[in-house]
Amino acid sequence: MIVGFGNPGKRYIGTRHNVGFEVLDLLADALGIQINKRNFGGRMGKGEFAGQPVVLLKPWKYMNLSGQPVADAVSFYKLHLCDVLLALDDMWLEPGQIRIRAKGSAGGHNGLQDVLDKLGTENVPRLRIGIGRCPADDAVDYVLSRPDKEDGNLINEGIGQAKNAALCWLQEGVEAAMTKFNSFEK
Repeated sequence: MIVGFGNPGKRYIGTRHNVGFEVLDLLADALGIQINKRNFGGRMGKGEFAGQPVVLLKPWKYMNLSGQPVADAVSFYKLHLCDVLLALDDMWLEPGQIRIRAKGSAGGHNGLQDVLDKLGTENVPRLRIGIGRCPADDAVDYVLSRPDKEDGNLINEGIGQAKNAALCWLQEGVEAAMTKFNSFEK
């Protein structure tokens, strides 16, 4: 299962905080999966890749409440947490840079923290897409805003690389994806 983080609603489309949703949209196109079912407090779609079932999930709650939909889907499908990939924005990475980790802390990301809290562990693979550092003290306004053209182009490149990294993760696992994609630099 691949989970894309974002906020529901048209007003959040194209914001920095919704890059996880954008990764899922690219994956859905690549895999021929429609994310149109309502379940687990989210929007989801199911399909297959490399002979394996795939679930794509967008928690349809505000970012900081993403945990319960993820926990409900993990429980329903009886997934091992190594079979879950979380795609989300990261202010600590330069725009468009991606980083994959097999586990770790939330690093200040409240949506990720809610998921880790609901799952009861930090041992969940995650795919972070850089949105750049907040230039002011108000991180909330920054992540809920749309990037300028230059950063937007870099972030879109990162979203494309994140899609490729997620496909690699599906086929080859987290270690291979880390090796192939963590060195991707702008």
